[in-house]
Amino acid sequence: MSTTATMGEMANSAVEFYPKGTRGRAGGGRADGSLAGGDFGVTVQELRELMELRGSEALQKIQDGYGDTEGLCQRLQSSTTDGLSCDPADLERRRQTFGCNFIPPKKPKTFLELVWEALQDVTLIILEAAAIISLGLSFYQPPGKESELCGDVSGGAEDEGEADAGWIEGAAILLSVVCVVLVTAFNDWSKEKQFRGLQSRIEQEQKFTVVRKGNVIQIPVADMVVGDMAQVKYGDLLPADGILVQGNDLKIDESSLTGESDHVRKSVDKDPMLLSGTHVMEGSGRMLVTAVGVNSQTGIIFTLLGAGEMEEEGKEKKGKQADGAVENNQNKAKKQDGGVAMEMQPLKSAEGGEVEDREKKKTSVPKKEKSVLQGKLTKLAVQIGKAGLVMSAITVIILVLYFVINTFVVKGHVWLPECTPIYIQYFVKFFIIGVTVLVVAVPEGLPLAVTISLAYSVKKMMKDNNLVRHLDACETMGNATAICSDKTGTLTTNRMTVVQAYIGEVHHRVIPDPGQLNTRTLDLLVNAISINSAYTSKILPPDVEGGLAKQVGNKTECGLLGFVLDLQRDYAPVREQIPEEKLYKVYTFNSVRKSMSTVIKLPDGSFRLYSKGASEIMLKKCSYLLDANGEPRSFRPRDRDEMVKQVIEPMACEGLRTICIAYRDLSPNPEPEWDNEAEIVTELTCITVVGIEDPVRPEVPEAIRKCQRAGITVRMVTGDNINTARAIAAKCGIIHPGDDFICLEGKEFNRRIRNEKGEIEQERIDKIWPKLRVLARSSPTDKHTLVKGIIDSSVVEQRQVVAVTGDGTNDGPALKKADVGFAMGIAGTDVAKEASDIILTDDNFSSIVKAVMWGRNVYDSISKFLQFQLTVNVVAVIVAFTGACITQDSPLKAVQMLWVNLIMDTFASLALATEPPTEALLLRKPYGRNNPLISLTMMKNILGHGVYQLVIIFTLLFIGERMFNIDSGRNAPLHSPPSEHYTIIFNTFVLMQLFNEINARKIHGERNVFDGIFSNPIFCSIVLGTFAVQIVIVQWGGKPFSCAPLNMEQWLWCLFVGVGELLWGQVIATVPTERLPCLKEAGLGLEPGEEEGEELAEDEEEIDCAERELRRGQILWFRGLNRIQTQMEVVSTFKRSGSFQGAVRRRSSVLSQLHDVNTISTPSHVALSTATANTSPAPGNAGGESVP
Repeated sequence: MSTTATMGEMANSAVEFYPKGTRGRAGGGRADGSLAGGDFGVTVQELRELMELRGSEALQKIQDGYGDTEGLCQRLQSSTTDGLSCDPADLERRRQTFGCNFIPPKKPKTFLELVWEALQDVTLIILEAAAIISLGLSFYQPPGKESELCGDVSGGAEDEGEADAGWIEGAAILLSVVCVVLVTAFNDWSKEKQFRGLQSRIEQEQKFTVVRKGNVIQIPVADMVVGDMAQVKYGDLLPADGILVQGNDLKIDESSLTGESDHVRKSVDKDPMLLSGTHVMEGSGRMLVTAVGVNSQTGIIFTLLGAGEMEEEGKEKKGKQADGAVENNQNKAKKQDGGVAMEMQPLKSAEGGEVEDREKKKTSVPKKEKSVLQGKLTKLAVQIGKAGLVMSAITVIILVLYFVINTFVVKGHVWLPECTPIYIQYFVKFFIIGVTVLVVAVPEGLPLAVTISLAYSVKKMMKDNNLVRHLDACETMGNATAICSDKTGTLTTNRMTVVQAYIGEVHHRVIPDPGQLNTRTLDLLVNAISINSAYTSKILPPDVEGGLAKQVGNKTECGLLGFVLDLQRDYAPVREQIPEEKLYKVYTFNSVRKSMSTVIKLPDGSFRLYSKGASEIMLKKCSYLLDANGEPRSFRPRDRDEMVKQVIEPMACEGLRTICIAYRDLSPNPEPEWDNEAEIVTELTCITVVGIEDPVRPEVPEAIRKCQRAGITVRMVTGDNINTARAIAAKCGIIHPGDDFICLEGKEFNRRIRNEKGEIEQERIDKIWPKLRVLARSSPTDKHTLVKGIIDSSVVEQRQVVAVTGDGTNDGPALKKADVGFAMGIAGTDVAKEASDIILTDDNFSSIVKAVMWGRNVYDSISKFLQFQLTVNVVAVIVAFTGACITQDSPLKAVQMLWVNLIMDTFASLALATEPPTEALLLRKPYGRNNPLISLTMMKNILGHGVYQLVIIFTLLFIGERMFNIDSGRNAPLHSPPSEHYTIIFNTFVLMQLFNEINARKIHGERNVFDGIFSNPIFCSIVLGTFAVQIVIVQWGGKPFSCAPLNMEQWLWCLFVGVGELLWGQVIATVPTERLPCLKEAGLGLEPGEEEGEELAEDEEEIDCAERELRRGQILWFRGLNRIQTQMEVVSTFKRSGSFQGAVRRRSSVLSQLHDVNTISTPSHVALSTATANTSPAPGNAGGESVP
């Protein structure tokens, strides 16, 4: 039965998910756990119970049940060496029995649910109410004879025989509300669909290495089945649960499941249990897959969360009731059998501590929660909304007062009961006018523009090799002021080749001929390289004849293996002779050691250690050096200094990476203490030092030049030698001779930024970072310190926005800390991708420049839209307001206003948000974080065009009937037929907006507004389409749109005035902005000088105090913001992945599907409830972390 069904049936409680007998059910295939074994000697249930144990308990269970791991492997009909056969029938049978490696996503919202959500918009509800009242009253026919007693208020309507058409306006408002709702719902639906597509794309790209039929192959994670033999290595994110069969120095970060930050050492004889969702931090090994999909530890948590989510759905979004949820669930949990508590074990600490803290912090959010742009937009929307609300309230009050005074005081009529419906109809009409003013004032199109713009950019960025995981990263990139880039693979091609070597005391500037080398030295060299490198690193024949050989695995190791091939030897026979199982001990590479060593047992029982690593580090451990005859001679510190000067520095200055290869023989008795690494890896004999070239990517220097021109500082942060780094930085153009810059090594950097107590001081960092261009021999912590230092710095008036690139597991913290983290799609480890915001699918620095371009484009698109929208807002509100106050009737009717709202909101956001980026975007400096959203130039345009439109409309309103020689439409009685006069006003207004939309394409005061207009077909088709619809509305819209058909001459005048917008735009462009001190920039970001740390709290406060004001009677507008916020939630899609920090922090790409587009914020307390239910934290064990 399907998991979804299971979830549905059992959604009664987050914890009561697996009653005792059915805990095997969530597997695929069988409903009853006991039968789930099928033709295998083990059931889903047994495997699930096994995977819940740790350490010695697990080993005991394996021994009792299966003898050993080999026995379990046989029961699963698999082999520890060859893995599964590739027989499709067998794989299918496994899927039927043990389930697929796939966690079903939460069901997306249906179209109807989205329609219902769109209907929640308060302004729309008010319009609906007004329309319904208006409809009801129009069907009410007051007795005719008293009509003159009610004054002349209703006169005129009956003469036209049009009284029966009164219902049309109400119906038309309802119709336009339906349109708005459908458009909104469709937009939400397509956004959701796009995000899901994006998610599944990320998932399909995730591959894992398994052994099948004895061959090592990569398969999509979803294709893994129970019984597979998977190869795990440094940097992997485990996609399924399994048992370690063979391991080298394997260390796992299980914090995502247990909350313990210490790395757990895994070994076949002590703790072989590997769990899905955990990260491999060191070492390598092979594991037998024992649980996949919903039966894996991660899957169990997700199904619980899924069940919990349904339960919590009705609750308040903000988790205000989290406390209640905790208590209820604690009680429920007490009634449960112990089994569930065990099952929940992993959840406990993962959530407990963090979620509770989070509740304390007033549901505060992680740094990346609210992007700069969103903050500015929310603020702006609040400002505009308040203004709109005030205007609409004043409009209604003035209309009502004027009507009452005019009718009952000036004309002296008495309010008669039978006249009530007629008067009420007037009041309803005034109310409708007030609401339309509000509707036009509130820019609901803003979130739509943001979303469309971001979604469009994300889609297009895919083509530019940027896979965006967190939507707001795209827009943040436009503000980037600094990029800290890795060297290897990002700035360089990551195709390593050995080009120089120092062997037998001779420095060979080209690869030596094998005949020139001593045979013993050559044999040692070949063995040292072949054995002491990951067996996953290989060199394969090229795909195309005559192409370069393919390098698979670690690129540095591939360069060394290539060196073996260049010496006309082969590494494969050596590896066959000593397979991976025979390696006695492996010290894998990590960022602290900066070296890798392997111990093998020689035939005579003694041990030999091969070691390779960064040359200056390795040479300190060398006491001997092989001479020209292949004999070791002593190697003293004096020799070392000379070698550094004569060999290593010259190599490094040519931009080569230097690697030293060495060995040591160890006696078997007494057997060395292998855990004491410092004693073992010392007194080595140096075989060779090689210089590896990693050429700069040809397109990088140009890309860096573009960045510098765009006001972005590029810094190189690398683990390489400082000379190598400096040489490459000069080749890339990061540093130029004669510039004022500094290049530091990690040690020196740390010395300069720390005080006497060894604490990092921000002032000290501030002295360094502005000039720092290269940080060499840096550790991941240095990278993190630098990024944090730049972000927290207050030396420059604008807060720096930092992008970081990284590929290794160790880059995780820096990628997380940065405003935008770029992970490498090809070379990057899963951990790095997990921590990143954007994945570069081609690992190329020039793709980052594209991301900057798209980011700035998003920002510009939204500014263009704002400039357009605010002009319409200002004009429409003022026209409706003054028109209503002077003529008692808004010149623009409710339905017309809604049509204007539709063009300017939905269509304009589509048209302006899909402008493609141009190279010109890279010619200006980044907008700062504190810069206002609406610049002085935009303000000038908004007010300038506003003045033009108001002058035209008021001229038409007050003397239009004389100009065109038609009947005046002013003071028309209720239900009178549409007048040509008001139709001309409406038509002119819409045409001016259309031409102003073309003006809005440029926001920096450029003159040529048509520049590149044909490169955006969407824009052209929307402008023409709107124009066509406008013709239809005017000529045939009739009563519903309050339009009378116009003749050719009138149309030409309207068009002429519309085109005048373009000419007027040129006039405005001529006025220098500096001359207009009266303009105030709106939509400011943070107040300058405000601490970054307070930014978030400040934003939260901003909204909270707005909510408080709302309780003082401003409910109307502020809830209207609701729609803006829901749509913004969509924009926050991926960002919210932080909301269940713990259990879902490791939301590997496979699992990310669950993060439903809109409800990401809801279930943060579900986990907590189930978590706290299990155990109260042991005393002294902070934050409820699991006690081992």
